[in-house]
This record gives sequence, structure tokens and C-alpha cells, in this order.
Amino acid sequence: MELFLGNAYRVTQRAAWIVSICTERNPELIHPFFLKMVNNLEGEVHDAVKRNTLRIFQFFELPKTLWGKTVDVCFRFLMDADEPIAVKVFAMTVAANICKFEPELKNELKLVLED
Repeated sequence: MELFLGNAYRVTQRAAWIVSICTERNPELIHPFFLKMVNNLEGEVHDAVKRNTLRIFQFFELPKTLWGKTVDVCFRFLMDADEPIAVKVFAMTVAANICKFEPELKNELKLVLED
């Protein structure tokens, strides 16, 4: 996780896939890192890190304390025309999952998607 959340461009890119695979096999290992992962997405990170972080998040019910930050990040990715499609798709899924618990966000998500 130290490598995945680090600043070395190539290392984080390669670690992203490994973290994703490890999470699939041992999902309980990722829980302590949710906050760090969301905070990491708020900075400048490689597309592979964005894609794999959101890919991981789609399979979990994130702690309620992270919903606001996570949805903000997802909306930012969805509104950015330069974001890769895979990042947008995973961001859409994560935001939609949070909307299941916070239905008032559905209208905002709908507006972002329509835009």
C-alpha cells in the first residue's frame, strides 16, 4: 500500500493492479486504507491508480464518513472530459452505490451524467 499510495509514477501504476488483485482475494485487508485511498484520489495520480481504486471501491460499502469525499471525487472525474472512460465508469458505479444509501444524491448524479 505504501508503494500504491506513493509518488513514484511507474511504481504506483504497477502497484495499482497488484492491490486490486490482492483485494479480490482478501477483501478484509483493504478496510484500513479506505481513507488514505480517497485522499489519494483527491491529488494528482496516475489513471491506473484512479481506475483500480474505484474498481475496488465498487465492491464495498464504504464508511459513511467517506461518502461525501468519495462522491465529490467521483463527480469530478465524471465531469472531466479528459478522464478515461474506465475511470468514469467506475466513478459512476461507486457514486450510484452511495446513492443507494443517500437517495438525495440521485438527482445530482443524474444531472452530472446528463451533462
